[in-house]
Amino acid sequence: MIPLRAIFKGTRPRQWTKNAFVFAALVFAPKLGELKADLLSLLTFAVFCLVAGAVYLINDIRDVEKDRLHPTKKFRPIANGDLTIAAARNSALCFLVAGFAISWWLAPLFTLILAIYVVLNLAYTMYLKHEVILDVMIVAFGYLLRVEAGGVVIGVEISNYLWLCTFLLALLLAIGKRRHELVMVEGAANHRAILKEYSTDLLEQMMGVTTASILVFYALYTQVAVGGKKNLIWTVPFVIYGIFRYLYLIHKREMGGDPAEILFSDWRMTINIILWLLVAIGFVYLG
Repeated sequence: MIPLRAIFKGTRPRQWTKNAFVFAALVFAPKLGELKADLLSLLTFAVFCLVAGAVYLINDIRDVEKDRLHPTKKFRPIANGDLTIAAARNSALCFLVAGFAISWWLAPLFTLILAIYVVLNLAYTMYLKHEVILDVMIVAFGYLLRVEAGGVVIGVEISNYLWLCTFLLALLLAIGKRRHELVMVEGAANHRAILKEYSTDLLEQMMGVTTASILVFYALYTQVAVGGKKNLIWTVPFVIYGIFRYLYLIHKREMGGDPAEILFSDWRMTINIILWLLVAIGFVYLG
């Protein structure tokens, strides 16, 4: 019997929220509500779920022995024995083939972006995650590829400001995750060797610089990059609250190891994101 439940869990569905970045171009183009663009964006989201799921399975195959010693990763399907390495490998291959086939049908350039995403992630798994600073930058670059893919599929050029905001936000989340691992996991460096190269002070400084940069570039983005919709400046308070709430949660509530956990478990953050999205859509589409 094919262990469908274990395969599904191994693709880390909670992490699919990252793939929602493909909708950025759709919302801010603005093309939301155009049936063709909506469907193309949904397919792009599905493709990234397939391919990202395959990458997670490959990563877990490679790290299975380390994961079995980790306090939380030991519950992953491959590490706990619910999913065999052979089944995981075959599933990953199927997901990759399906994802690349659909991406080529959607737009050949999307296939190239997807190939870069896979190569970067495999390089990260095998080597780049051991390179200090570069490790978090590679994670952040994965979000940029999602945004770019969303634009390519619906024929929209991505603003440089949107690129910067996406990269910096993703970088903040990646740095926050490193900080959480360093502070919370006993013997952290034994589970992730790169943590030996970081210190709490260094990560705090990196987060401070990144936070300030996000706020500056997002404020600029609302004024110059969305077709003259300068009322978007009123969405800045939601961004400030969201970032400050995130910093509060990782410093005072000891969260941050999984950004998706914050999204789903902190109702204030969830409401803030929903309100930001509604207000932004309102200003972009209704002026």
